Amino acid sequence: MNEKLKELKLRRDKISAGGGPKRVEAQHAKGKMTARERIESLLDAGSFTEVDAFVEHRAVDLGMDKTEAPGEGVVIGYGTVSGRIVTVFAQDFTVVGGSLGEMHAAKICKAMDLAMKIGCPCVGINDSGGARIQEGVDALSGYGDIFYRNTLASGVIPQISVIMGPCAGGAVYSPALTDFTIMVDKTANMFITGPQVIKAVTREDVTAEALGGALVHSQTSGCASLMFSNEQETLDGIRKLLSYLPQNNVEDPPVAVTSDDVKRSLPALAAVIPDAPNKPYDTRDVIRQVFDDGDFFEIQPLYAQNIVTCFARLGGKPVGIVANQPKIMAGVLDINASDKASRFIRFCDAFNIPLVTLTDTAGYLPGVGQEHAGVIRHGAKLLYAYSEATVPKITVIVRKAYGGAYIAMCSRHLGADQVFAWPSAEIAVMGPDGAANIIFKKEIDEAANPDATRKEMIEEYKRSFANPYKAAVRGYVDDVIDPADTRIRLATALTMLAGKRETRPAKKHGNFPV
Repeated sequence: MNEKLKELKLRRDKISAGGGPKRVEAQHAKGKMTARERIESLLDAGSFTEVDAFVEHRAVDLGMDKTEAPGEGVVIGYGTVSGRIVTVFAQDFTVVGGSLGEMHAAKICKAMDLAMKIGCPCVGINDSGGARIQEGVDALSGYGDIFYRNTLASGVIPQISVIMGPCAGGAVYSPALTDFTIMVDKTANMFITGPQVIKAVTREDVTAEALGGALVHSQTSGCASLMFSNEQETLDGIRKLLSYLPQNNVEDPPVAVTSDDVKRSLPALAAVIPDAPNKPYDTRDVIRQVFDDGDFFEIQPLYAQNIVTCFARLGGKPVGIVANQPKIMAGVLDINASDKASRFIRFCDAFNIPLVTLTDTAGYLPGVGQEHAGVIRHGAKLLYAYSEATVPKITVIVRKAYGGAYIAMCSRHLGADQVFAWPSAEIAVMGPDGAANIIFKKEIDEAANPDATRKEMIEEYKRSFANPYKAAVRGYVDDVIDPADTRIRLATALTMLAGKRETRPAKKHGNFPV
C-alpha cells in the first residue's frame, strides 16, 4: 500500500504543477494567477474538492499522442463561498494554453451537470487559447455540449463567467449565455475573430485590447457585466455578487444581518431632487439613502449609464433596483438602456429577487439613429420584461414620468404591485412645454403677446397635469408619499408582498422581442 500511496502522491503532484514552473512563472509575470490559485482565492479557505483530476485526452493526431496535458488543461470541483456550495471550473493556461478539447469540455460539462443536480451556482473561469485544433470536430462538439447546458441551466441556477485571459472564437458564446460576465482589465479579452483575421479580411488594424478588452465590453458593447482592475478584486467582486443571489430558482435570496432600521426616516432625501425640473441629480444618491447601510452593487455601471441597475438590501433582504439616471442624457430611455434593464429584470424575476423601480424620465430618446437601429423593438423588451415578471414589483415615481416611458418603467399597467409617487412627480403624456404648444396652439397664435401667453398656458398645464394627483385619482398611483417615508413604505410593501402568488397563461414560452 505504501508504494501505491507514493504513486498516488506523485501523480497528484504532477497534476497540481500544471504546465510546470516555467509556464507558471510566465503566468505570474502577466499578473495572472494559476487556475488553482484562482479557485482557492474565490472559495472559502480549505473548502475546495477537486473532481476529475486524472482525466486525460485521447487525441493522437498531429503529435497529440506525445503531448501530456495534466488535468486536461482545466480544474473542476466544488466548494463554498460564505458557507454556500458552488461548483467551479477554471481553465489552466499553463497546460497546452488552456485549449479546449473533447475531455476538457467533458470536465466542464460535469461541473455544470453537478450544479444542476444539487441546485447551486456555477462559476466558470475562462483563460484559454480556444479550440484545440488538433482535435478538430471533437473540440467543436465540446463547445456545443457546453452551450446546450448553459441554455438548460438558464433561469434554474445562477451562472457566472469570469474572463481572466483570452476568450476567442466559439468560446465567447458560453459567457454570452450565462447570467454575468466579469472581466479583468488589461489581461482579459473576448472576440469572435481576432486582430490578425480582421486585418486580413477588412484591413482594419486593431489591438486585442482595443478590439475586445474589458473596457470595450464594459463601456461599448455591453457584453461584460462588470470589470475589475486585477484578479483578486475580481474574485472578491464575485463573492459579493453571490451574496445577493439564491442558490437556485426555487430558493429565496439570502438574508443578511443589518443594524439599519427599516423604519429609518430620510429627511434629507427631499433635498436630493432639485426644484428646477430640468436640473440633473445622481439617482445613486437616492439609492444610498433608501437602502441598507448606503450600500449597493451595480451591474454594468459603465454601459448605458442613463439607467442604473443594481442589487441592494432592505431589511437585510436583497432587491433588484432599476433607476433612471437624470445625470446622464436626462435619464431618457434608449436602445442600450432598454436592453440593459430588460436583462436585469428577467434575471431578478427568474431568481425570486423583488424589483424596485425609481422613475424619472422624460421619455424615449428621439432621433433617426435610434429609430433605424430598432428602438421600437428594443424598447419593447422593457415592456415585455416587466409584464412577464411575477416577483414583487414596486415603483416609486420620483419626478418625470412622461408618455410611453411612464408605462415602460413598471407602471401599474405593466403589473406593478405598488406604485408610490413623490409630490415632485410629473405624470403626463408629455412635458409641459410641448403639451402647451399643442393644446393651446390657437390661443398662443392669436394672442397679442404670444410669449407671455405661452408661459401662462405652460403654467396652467403644470397645475392641471404635471403632478401625481391625476394618476392617484384614477388609482394608478397607490399613494403620494413624503420622500422621508420612502424606506419604510418600501419595506412595508415588500413584507406585504412576500407571499405574492401570480401565474401566467400556460405556454411553452413567449416570443421575446430580441
